[in-house]
Amino acid sequence: MIGCGAWGKNLIRCFAELNCLGAVADHHSATVAEILARYGGQALSFEQILVKPSIQAVAIATQPSGHYDLAKRALLSGKHVFVEKPVALELRQAEELAALAQHLGLRLMIGHILRFHPAFARLQSLIATGAIGRVLRLEANRKNLGAIRSEEDVLWCLGPHDISIILALVGAEPSELHVVGGYHLRQGIADTVTLHLAFPAGERAQVNLSWLHPFKEHRLTVIGSEAMVVLDDGAPWERKLLLYPHIVNVAEGATATIRAEPIPLEIEQHEPLKLECQHFINCIVHGCEPITNGEEGLRVMRVLAGASAMMKRGRGLRTTPGRVNAPHHLFNV
Repeated sequence: MIGCGAWGKNLIRCFAELNCLGAVADHHSATVAEILARYGGQALSFEQILVKPSIQAVAIATQPSGHYDLAKRALLSGKHVFVEKPVALELRQAEELAALAQHLGLRLMIGHILRFHPAFARLQSLIATGAIGRVLRLEANRKNLGAIRSEEDVLWCLGPHDISIILALVGAEPSELHVVGGYHLRQGIADTVTLHLAFPAGERAQVNLSWLHPFKEHRLTVIGSEAMVVLDDGAPWERKLLLYPHIVNVAEGATATIRAEPIPLEIEQHEPLKLECQHFINCIVHGCEPITNGEEGLRVMRVLAGASAMMKRGRGLRTTPGRVNAPHHLFNV
């Protein structure tokens, strides 16, 4: 385990419970000592881990700016790599890591944890079986008060989660992208972002991200032609996934709406992070590709990079009432 911060400690606990924790590396010796006393293992430097034959894989949970270099060095040392999102802060770096892992025959897995949430698995099954009809629209809200970062904005910090699951549910990459960033606290680091995605088959998606929200909200709504589903990760397990069998009819210019009570859907109660870590281990043992491998990470990175570039180009635009003085290409990729 490389990095023993707040999230790194969660990964350490999971890998220890899976009897896979061999060593930890972190600059804070007191934190390392506390972890070793609780979970066992060795305190090693990153360089020592790279040359230790008994360690087959590394998990990286450092600051995002260090992900690319650490992951590349680990792959070149013959280690399988689990790296927290985002896999890198530049698209070309993510492309290099994905290609390197494939060339070396090693597993590269990105920490898109929601792909392993039992509620997401049930939602994916509902869509695949046609239970809600054709997917028309997806809307994700990921908001809270903090944690406000200094080297990545809210898009790169929170966006990978919902972009990953939306791409998985739609089964395609977006053909059109619109983004608006809000810079309320600091110049150059967006603390709120609204992202609009359009897909080739007509599906639409909206992602709302914020570090400036009075309460925590992690909710995904999927609108289908036959029903609607809400995945609310802040709700109790028995109400995390609700099916709304509402009906909206449009005929001869008239619209009729028939409301129905939500139906709680039963889901298995398993910790998503533990399932994610187990999947990584299984992929190493059986030599199979992770669900969130380098290619999946690239699909997410392309959206992030496109939105980020658009935000940078769009900064400083001025409008007058009734007129937007921005060229059309700023709002499409």
